[in-house]
Amino acid sequence: MTKPIIHAFFDEPTNTVSYLVADPETKRAAVIDPVLDYDHKSGKANVKSADAILAKARAEGFTIERVLETHVHADHLSGAPYIKIKTGAKVAIGERIKEVQKIFRAVFNALDVSGEGSEFDILFKDGDRFSIGSLTGEVIATPGHTPACVSYRIEDAVFVGDTIFMPDYGTARADFPGGDARTLYRSIRKLMALPRETRLFMCHDYLPKDGRTHFAWETTVGEEFDRNVHVHDGITEEDFVKMRTTRDATLSAPTLLMPSIQVNMRAGQLPPADANGVHYLRVPITLLQ
Repeated sequence: MTKPIIHAFFDEPTNTVSYLVADPETKRAAVIDPVLDYDHKSGKANVKSADAILAKARAEGFTIERVLETHVHADHLSGAPYIKIKTGAKVAIGERIKEVQKIFRAVFNALDVSGEGSEFDILFKDGDRFSIGSLTGEVIATPGHTPACVSYRIEDAVFVGDTIFMPDYGTARADFPGGDARTLYRSIRKLMALPRETRLFMCHDYLPKDGRTHFAWETTVGEEFDRNVHVHDGITEEDFVKMRTTRDATLSAPTLLMPSIQVNMRAGQLPPADANGVHYLRVPITLLQ
């Protein structure tokens, strides 16, 4: 088995980890979950994070062919369109993006959104296989955080999106529209059925309140199975659902939820510009009585 070359890029403002994954033999590469740097207070964005990935690829002589999105992120805007413009890479996501688009098209009255996933170049089904040079990739559907969540298994490494976090932090929330704690538990158990030595790469790291003081994003199936604080071996489905549901009820919405969903369900593109040429993001208002 050829091990992929993996470079991680941590964006501390959103606690997001993006990856550059390459085949050491052919130098073909993919980018997983790239970030667009966005300042919510000013409405200004830049491509510093994406440029860092592109610079690393150039320095290593890699040719980027794919951008792999694990899901429609609710905590950062995607840098996929910029990577695509610069490299010609195809942008891929799980096929159940259609469900996510239909949910949020109604929320934001986003009439331009297809509801068919046509904004993306590739819609993956569970079990689909793909290649990065001589590397073999497999799509593992891992819904629960969102319906469209997928994990990407590339040789001995799995990029798990928001399904699970480092063992000392736990698991993703499941209370977004279309999310489900029971489904999330089953997705995690699917990952934990992989060989114990399988490397797992997180999409986020949030430091636990007590203990670890450095950010981390790589662990193994065995470590998660033995030590994950939410879902280690011995935690039943009912235990997990009760814990996750109770915990989620206390969580506030991510800071970038509104802009992230609107952009990411469009494959990272901004909403269509108004007649004045300016792009606007919408915020639905609920008046509580």
